[in-house]
Amino acid sequence: MVALHLAILGALLGAQFVVPPFQRSLLARIMVLGAYAAGYNVLFGYTGLMSLGHAMFFAAGMYATGLLVYYAGAGAGAAFAVGLLASVALSILIGLLTLRTSGVAFLIATMMFAQVFYLTLLYFNRVTGGDQGLILAGRLPPLHLGSLRVPFADPAVKYNIALAVFAAGFLLSLGLVRSPAGRVLIAVRENEERTRMLGYNTFAYKLFALALSGGLSGMAGSAYTLLFSYLGASFASILFSIYPLLWTLLGGAGTTIGPLVGAGVMTYIVDLASSVTDSYLIVVGVALVLIVMRFPAGIVGAIRARWAPWLP
Repeated sequence: MVALHLAILGALLGAQFVVPPFQRSLLARIMVLGAYAAGYNVLFGYTGLMSLGHAMFFAAGMYATGLLVYYAGAGAGAAFAVGLLASVALSILIGLLTLRTSGVAFLIATMMFAQVFYLTLLYFNRVTGGDQGLILAGRLPPLHLGSLRVPFADPAVKYNIALAVFAAGFLLSLGLVRSPAGRVLIAVRENEERTRMLGYNTFAYKLFALALSGGLSGMAGSAYTLLFSYLGASFASILFSIYPLLWTLLGGAGTTIGPLVGAGVMTYIVDLASSVTDSYLIVVGVALVLIVMRFPAGIVGAIRARWAPWLP
């Protein structure tokens, strides 16, 4: 399993040397979004908690990082760390308020908090930029690698940072699945009452899962604003909470590889359809329905069920 995951990362590392510039930029975006989906998959795929508020964590990382760069001229490292901490802290707070519920009630509660977060960003638009957003181009100091000064505008820098962010989420998901804590989370997903009867504090484990999930999502949001020099309130909207759910279902919930596959497939379908017609959302919708009908457990989930039961 580890060899397969390292091979995937190796393939992504080598892809930058053979694909055209546009495809390289698209792959960088897919990897960042794949990290976001991997964070969502920790909560939904492995713990069984469906959230419609994850855009809140993605945007928390994005805004904590972006505002620090935009208004304080902070460097990438410090801004990234603050974004990660902000998303973890917010996810713990939201978890303490919502994890007393479950099922549909949990979904609605997370959606409500996310909407409050989104409307707050719109209300303070003079600071946050609202729907128009803020552009970081020209404000972000270059990276210092020893004596080298590397600008974020360099496509190779963007690609490799996106790869590092995805690799962190990818390998962390694999480590979680193989760990005792990951086994407990799967037990919670399958039968929370029985897991509690065995002596496990299921609330603590669910809070841990939400903190990890929110942290990975915030890490992706922080990386997104650094790599693409933009932050906007639209990233906190309900639509951006639905995206990781779609990517996870499309790739295969409860699989470590599924989030990347789902984010990649959906991104390429949107890219191809939008190049053919202005009504590309209809094409995307039909394509997604057909894929889900053909692979109810997701693409990787179907591969695992039919040919590779050892896939995590």
